[in-house]
Amino acid sequence: MTNHSSSPLLTVAEIADVLRVSKMTVYRLIHDGELSHVRVGRTYRVPLVAFDEWLAVNTSKAVLR
Repeated sequence: MTNHSSSPLLTVAEIADVLRVSKMTVYRLIHDGELSHVRVGRTYRVPLVAFDEWLAVNTSKAVLR
């Protein structure tokens, strides 16, 4: 597992804006275990490094289809 402790954290809304999807879609990715996250109080934050890794893997899958 990658250590994301020093990576900047993104909010669910920021990821939704980048992907142009709803926040609920991002929450599903988090709850399904597809997107690494940390809890900050009652909110979810995604390390930038984890998001970049997820995006690289899932972008390559979309190109292969």
